[in-house]
Amino acid sequence: MPGRFSRALLASLLLVAAQPLFAEDAASDKPKLTARSQGANKELALTTLDEKAAFASSQNAIGRQVGDFVLLDRQGRPVELSRYRGKPLLVTFIYTACFQVCPTITRNLQKAVDNTVSVMGAERFNVVSIGFNQPFDSPGALKDFSRQYGIHLPNWEFLSPAPAIVGALTANFGFSYVATPAGFDHINQVTLVDAEGRIVRQVYGEKFSAEDLAEPLKLLIAGSAIPPETGTLKEIMERVRILCSIYDPVTGRYRTNYSLYFQFAGFVTFVGFMIYLSINFWKNRRRGATKAP
Repeated sequence: MPGRFSRALLASLLLVAAQPLFAEDAASDKPKLTARSQGANKELALTTLDEKAAFASSQNAIGRQVGDFVLLDRQGRPVELSRYRGKPLLVTFIYTACFQVCPTITRNLQKAVDNTVSVMGAERFNVVSIGFNQPFDSPGALKDFSRQYGIHLPNWEFLSPAPAIVGALTANFGFSYVATPAGFDHINQVTLVDAEGRIVRQVYGEKFSAEDLAEPLKLLIAGSAIPPETGTLKEIMERVRILCSIYDPVTGRYRTNYSLYFQFAGFVTFVGFMIYLSINFWKNRRRGATKAP
């Protein structure tokens, strides 16, 4: 009995001692919510953006309908955000003069989107990066930025808003930023918008994997309306294929989980069998009713 008590006491002490280590590990894995512009001086830490208020504003945007704003693409042509309805949409806000966080977010988003495109196809969702530092984030500046970081995906566009709508546009998406002497403090977020143009999720941090974005995208794609020009059976089977793809953290890519195919086939077989029994039961009742005097 004393031995058991000693072992339990020792285990408790080890658990208490390990808690700071667990907390430290959890803190290191926690997404970096905001970007702090530090200029050339790495020792200077500017803290003008209220993280708590920025996070609350970001979360409050969930469920909100995206406004019908008109922006300019890299060629200077007007683009209505409503044009992207019908497919899920990923939205980020950047400023082209940023030399640290915005390029990092863009590179990591590119890696995640590349993996996602390989599984789901570029035609099933869109990505938009919006330059909020106006008038400096012009169509030409965004074109140079996308070229510099090698963004050539057909479903990824860079858009420039007019200075007059930047405030309403960023507020609509729950994106917070504050100008500083060294640039901008801003929240690090990728906004997920469903096919109806409604904000459904915010993903935070500078680094994220295909799993962070592709998993919610899979559900949005599966739940979106089937285009009328698409063969229904073919489209349904394609969506089943997408849902049966799972993220492999070892390779950093998606692979097909064939067990899900068998589960889906089993479910369809069960439903079909239940329908068959119901029809037979209904027919037998009708026959009994007609034979009764």
